[in-house]
Amino acid sequence: MNTFNYKKSVQALNYLAVLEGGAINYMKALKLIWLSDRYHLRNHGRTITGDEYFALKKGPVASCTLDLIKGLKISIEELTYRNIYLTLSTNYIISSKYEVNNKVFSSNELKVLHTIYNSYCIYNEFELSELSHSFPEWKEYEEKLKIGKRYKINVELFYINFNDCTKLFINSEEEINDIKEYQSTFHPAYC
Repeated sequence: MNTFNYKKSVQALNYLAVLEGGAINYMKALKLIWLSDRYHLRNHGRTITGDEYFALKKGPVASCTLDLIKGLKISIEELTYRNIYLTLSTNYIISSKYEVNNKVFSSNELKVLHTIYNSYCIYNEFELSELSHSFPEWKEYEEKLKIGKRYKINVELFYINFNDCTKLFINSEEEINDIKEYQSTFHPAYC
């Protein structure tokens, strides 16, 4: 089931670029989107972007969002929409060129993007990549990545608690079970 929402993905990149002062390194943006999707799934039963995640050597990555950034395997409609809001430079920088369309997000999604940005903005792209190697959804594939390039992440791994300095990814077993039960009413395929 493909649930990717390219408008939310573009606007998340745009929003993060604005929060970063108008431009953001694309790997940093991808890590912040992953953290936002992870947090939103754990607390609201779905990701923000609806993206598929893969474990790569530099950590988890939102696959469709990366394709959107690179202009790979995307439709003319997606490319046109991306180009209205973002400028992508050859030095891995994404710049905002038009104000964020907040209407694509729920208020919870905007809060999550803002919370994640405020909690992790002090890290550069390499520090976020290194941090991502401690999360269960990357650790699960660490050994395989020594010989392979990428592995599709089972999003169930996003539900495993991870204790870092933010404490954002610590939920009780009851909270996780409630979210999974709530999620199953909308996405039976996740169960």
